[in-house]
Amino acid sequence: MTSQLSFDQQRNPNARGREERERILANPGFGQIFTDHMVSIDFTEGQGWHDARVEPYGPLVLDPATSVFHYAQELFEGLKAYRQANGAIVAFRPFANAARFNLSAARMAMPELPEETFVESLELLVQADRDWVPTTEGHSLYLRPFIIATQVGLGVNYPSKSYRYMAIASPAASYFAGGVKPVKVWLSTEYTRAAPGGTGFAKCGGNYAAAFVAQRQAVEQDCDQVVWLDAFEHRYVEEMGGMNLFFVFGDRLLTPALTGTLLPGITRDSILTFAAELGLTVEEGRISIEEWQDGCASGVLTEVFACGTAAVVTPVGSVKGADREWTVGDGTPGPVTLKIREELMGIQYGTRPDNHGWVHKIC
Repeated sequence: MTSQLSFDQQRNPNARGREERERILANPGFGQIFTDHMVSIDFTEGQGWHDARVEPYGPLVLDPATSVFHYAQELFEGLKAYRQANGAIVAFRPFANAARFNLSAARMAMPELPEETFVESLELLVQADRDWVPTTEGHSLYLRPFIIATQVGLGVNYPSKSYRYMAIASPAASYFAGGVKPVKVWLSTEYTRAAPGGTGFAKCGGNYAAAFVAQRQAVEQDCDQVVWLDAFEHRYVEEMGGMNLFFVFGDRLLTPALTGTLLPGITRDSILTFAAELGLTVEEGRISIEEWQDGCASGVLTEVFACGTAAVVTPVGSVKGADREWTVGDGTPGPVTLKIREELMGIQYGTRPDNHGWVHKIC
């Protein structure tokens, strides 16, 4: 499936050489270094999407009155390209990201991008920068497609009439420096991430900007991440940072149901799909902080893990709140968490069978 747009392709004359690239790939961190190219597509009301191009990575020139700076009309996605054992470079469920991108766009009153154009833009970017896809086990090329409102003016009665879609790429090691080391989480009872009818399900930057103060509070409490609770009672668990949570009760998995305030994670959906193949049962429902604490105390709740594109599958080892603190299991990664992580990464890197057609070959 190919896009109806024709992409102009301009190679970067100042692309970094092999020696510099290999030095960066030896220790890329996460989201710090970017590849030599980027994708841009413009949208104008009445004309639609136009001027699709792969071009050298570089700064943007925007008027100070550009709408995105003042009214935050923007959104983004995140997915990865993997170098598999056979040398192929693949993406994991990119059409699911394309669908979620358009779901977010509809909520933010922005134009939808045809799914085939979204995927082709990423294919062309990865093909241009294929040498940036790491060969180290567990590393990948993180892809960040995004769209911003580009109309110049300060009117607030209508959405922008022009936009720019872009995609950039960054070689990535583990999101958390500790790898699969369990994280300690802070229960945020003072701040709310999202409420029904809001933008909780959309990947818009405002959700993340509003989360920084609570994440800073978590760090001040010697925690790695913040856990968000429901907006009304601050009692029911929703997400961890920008990741979905799973609770392990022996051979049963429970994850908070999608209510419109949670991000519909593609990793979350994938785990819900393949967990049965691992002999697990899955349930979408509610869990309160009291049920979480009591379940750990009784031993009924054996493990907790977070999942997402960037962090993959990350165990939660301990929990801290303003008036409580407890350990999950024995504080180490549990067998179910490790099994889920191994299966997911195995599909992505080609060491496990892809029973659901999720792996999309790029080159």
